[in-house]
Amino acid sequence: MSRPVIGITCYVEPATFTVWDMTTALLPYMYVEHVARAGGQPVIIPPAGDPAELAGRLDGLIIAGGGDIDPARYGSPAHEQTGYVRKFRDEAEFGLMRAALDSGLPFLGICRGLQVLNVALGGSLHQHLPDVVGHTAHSPAPGTFGRVPVRLSPSLAEIYRDDRVTPAHYHHQAVDRLAEGLEVTAWSDDDTVEAVELPGHPFALAVQWHPEADEDGALFDAFLSAAKRDG
Repeated sequence: MSRPVIGITCYVEPATFTVWDMTTALLPYMYVEHVARAGGQPVIIPPAGDPAELAGRLDGLIIAGGGDIDPARYGSPAHEQTGYVRKFRDEAEFGLMRAALDSGLPFLGICRGLQVLNVALGGSLHQHLPDVVGHTAHSPAPGTFGRVPVRLSPSLAEIYRDDRVTPAHYHHQAVDRLAEGLEVTAWSDDDTVEAVELPGHPFALAVQWHPEADEDGALFDAFLSAAKRDG
């Protein structure tokens, strides 16, 4: 049986590699490794052309981490800490998200991916979480993951085989107004929304943490199982 084709969105940023210094479509390789280990065929999707047209050719979609969403999309002025906004990426990923949800394509959102899901469905974001919770544990320093305990709903606890985990975090934004139709399925101890699901969809789950940065691949295994069933 052929491997399910899993699209993963990516960054477009200036990058230096070997002898080159240029604008590059790039993605941390941890995403690729987890998808391949779980039995999928990873395909990186840059924000170019009309990625939404790809939805019908995929068996599953991951919207990966990245910079902040343009706050104009949820009717707010930009906070001074909002950064790395890439409007072309917003445009591509919001279209791809809508196509995935409309077609019932299995979907996994990671960090920014949760925020795209919430805003695409009409929700809003806290633009700088330390202003809300009073600490920086969710994003302790540039390029450094935090370890924040998370309480899981029964549906997520079934995937992780535990009702509490301490995954890798790197986010300074989080859900403010929850979009209609979404269900919160994980919380940190400071009550930050850490995961949401879309009931009624075959598999639409998004987490605020970074499962690709951990060895435990339970979330990718569950996602690939759904992609195999769908395919």
